[in-house]
Amino acid sequence: MKRYGIFLTILTFGILCLPLTGYGGYDFNLSVNEEGSGFSFSISNYYRVPEREVIIIKERGIDEEELPVVFFIAKRARVSPDVIIKLRLSGYSWMDISLRYGIGPEAYYVPVEETVIIGPPYGKAYGYYKKYPRHKWKLIRLEDDDIVNLVNLRFISEYHGIPPREVIRLKGDGKKFAVMDREIKEKKKAKHKEGKHKGKGHD
Repeated sequence: MKRYGIFLTILTFGILCLPLTGYGGYDFNLSVNEEGSGFSFSISNYYRVPEREVIIIKERGIDEEELPVVFFIAKRARVSPDVIIKLRLSGYSWMDISLRYGIGPEAYYVPVEETVIIGPPYGKAYGYYKKYPRHKWKLIRLEDDDIVNLVNLRFISEYHGIPPREVIRLKGDGKKFAVMDREIKEKKKAKHKEGKHKGKGHD
């Protein structure tokens, strides 16, 4: 009986020491202070992936604002995010990775009202889309920053239910997407609390 107890102890210890692996085959070496971060949570919700996967990808060396691009391409290419990460860390541009899986520049286009004045950092990309007729958009070669900005434009706009023009305006003011995400959440939360407070006043 005593030997059985020792065996169970050793087995349990061995299992706890094994790295946890998830979708894509990478290790779940989580930083406790990062788990639950706002931007990662929003990305995980929008792309319907575990938040821990988003955090692990960031820890592997992918810039925070490029995280949505990983999932955007992986989803459309129907491959594991790990495949996309390896290509990116090998030095491939986002455009090269996209074209490798048949994802053309048209996939990154986000419709915006014609009356909206589009300046930096979106002006260059939208200038390409305006210059070429739609059937020639395949000739466009977007730079890394263009793809990061356009993917986040779609992500922030659709996830928070705000018009793309508002995201373009905020980014034009120099706001990072993670800050934008947090501030939009805070405003919604404050508005919700205010509505509940007013509701109680009518009771």
